[in-house]
Amino acid sequence: MNVEIEKDQRGAAVIVGASLSGLMSGIALAQEGIQVTIVEKVGEHRIGGSGLRVDGGTFGRSKTEKLLKQLVSGGESSVQLWASIESRLREAAKQNDRISLRYHTRIVAVEQNEESAWALTDQGERIEGDLLIGADGHNSQVRKYVSPDNANATYAGYMGWLASIGENDLPESLRPAGGGPSVEMFDSYDGFKFGSIIEREDKSSIAGSRRIGCTWYDNKRSGLLRQLGCVEGMVVCHSLNGQDIPEQTLRELEAETAGWPEPWRFAARHAIQERTLIGIPIKEYVPDRLVKGRVALVGDAAHVPAPVTASGFNESLQDAVALGVCAENGVQGQAAVRAVDEYESLRLETVRRMVQSGQFYSRSFGRP
Repeated sequence: MNVEIEKDQRGAAVIVGASLSGLMSGIALAQEGIQVTIVEKVGEHRIGGSGLRVDGGTFGRSKTEKLLKQLVSGGESSVQLWASIESRLREAAKQNDRISLRYHTRIVAVEQNEESAWALTDQGERIEGDLLIGADGHNSQVRKYVSPDNANATYAGYMGWLASIGENDLPESLRPAGGGPSVEMFDSYDGFKFGSIIEREDKSSIAGSRRIGCTWYDNKRSGLLRQLGCVEGMVVCHSLNGQDIPEQTLRELEAETAGWPEPWRFAARHAIQERTLIGIPIKEYVPDRLVKGRVALVGDAAHVPAPVTASGFNESLQDAVALGVCAENGVQGQAAVRAVDEYESLRLETVRRMVQSGQFYSRSFGRP
């Protein structure tokens, strides 16, 4: 079955992936009068507890940039929960009559011809538009189509451990004073360590309105990651969940927290003991290209920087802004090819430099 998105003189776009970059790109294109269909393989409500530093400055080159910054940050430069950002973007997309969101829609292939591009679902449905955007993350299927000779993000040689706890689960004496989100780096002797205080979207939560998080880098577990199948060769396959972490590793990690300041020490130990700790192999991807014909990449599908750059999310927002700027004359017919070519000329060298800046750290700290 073929599904052709309703077209007008502005054209239509298909976006594969309804995470942050996909939603931002959809909103940016809809702002230019383009009909957008965003397809996502999983359901609408996903768990994402990580914090992102967002640039909420109100200055921007366009109304779209100001709109996106307001949606993701409330106008303030701060640390925000991934889930909170996603929720605000999703609600904005739902309220836009130019955007159609389709969850539980798995894409198995993308293709194009001289007139259009389309995504083929596992049910044999063809979802077609003038333009197709890959916003499907660091394991992007669309990237394999756009850049088959440089298709995979690679392991950077170290990992990040993520631990967090609800504020009310901390002993009262350890609860941070004051309000609002913050990030504190408390050690970099053997790898950066960060503590974070993140406001919850749901202020009525029994665990309190804030979440106390702790993230630290670890370059001693590459062998473990390969042994458990998290990394194969130099390709990252999946994260390491708490239930799968060997007891010996948990004991080693707990011992390493001995000298940490509070409340980060308590948060880390609680996550280790409760096995809510998550280990994420760090990935990097330097793009050779962002575009093939009328198909383009944004966000983690386009570039995967080491987290030490603290730039990945904000550059994904700039991808969306640039896409909107380049599509201001519409994307119908050959205008789509011109738009994505201009997008690549604006973004490729910038995002390459951004990822490469983090690789200096990876080469000194990582142990492949």
